[in-house]
Amino acid sequence: MSDTSLPEPFTDLEPLAAVWALATETERNQQRLSSTMAQIQAFYDTLLPRMEAVLTYLSTFPPEPPDALPQKARRLLYLALAMAEITTAVELHQQPSVPAGFDPQRFIPDHERTKR
Repeated sequence: MSDTSLPEPFTDLEPLAAVWALATETERNQQRLSSTMAQIQAFYDTLLPRMEAVLTYLSTFPPEPPDALPQKARRLLYLALAMAEITTAVELHQQPSVPAGFDPQRFIPDHERTKR
């Protein structure tokens, strides 16, 4: 068993996880900003139909910090969080960045700031 895999019902999503299952919001935003809209759209189109199953699976675990989850569940959570990061790019802006938005390079989430 590899600790970089996803839980059994979601192993088909491993190609997405290899790119998008990133541990921090900053990393996920950087991935979105460095991806083409075609890549973002492909991620969205593949994961959206599976999100209900993903969230149902993740809801079987106690609401604890991500590092308390088993590794496979944690990677699946990171994949779901990546979906949250890219949804507005697809549904609202049709581009990776937010038009006339705050420079994402300047934004460091508080929960990540304390880890540095």
